[in-house]
Amino acid sequence: MKGFIKEFKEFITKGDVMSMAVGIIIGGAFTAIVSSLTEDVIGPVIGIIIGGVDFSSWGVQVGDANILFGNFIQAVINFLITAVVLFFIMKSFNTFKEKAEKLAKKNKKEEEEKPEEIPEDIKLLTEIRDALKK
Repeated sequence: MKGFIKEFKEFITKGDVMSMAVGIIIGGAFTAIVSSLTEDVIGPVIGIIIGGVDFSSWGVQVGDANILFGNFIQAVINFLITAVVLFFIMKSFNTFKEKAEKLAKKNKKEEEEKPEEIPEDIKLLTEIRDALKK
């Protein structure tokens, strides 16, 4: 039992697990933002474009069951909108990351090309050595 507890403790404190936990928490918060964007901003605009059709009320009554396929259609539309928003966010993030990497490479290359400045005491010792050789 002690081995299991030790192993579990190591697993739970690894950086990967902690990073995943942070990602899940941020993802949950991000979901609220995307849902609001979808339902409060983009959804009404699409509703205006397609003539105010509300898919969520579409359904079929079969006996005592009410099959609301309109909710499914609305969920698919919400998914597609969310996917497009995430696509643009990731595209801009990747563009920013590429520019940052190019700038870092450029700065590193400039540093490598710049001749290293020799300290004054080393210059003086070099002059003394050369004078002694003569």
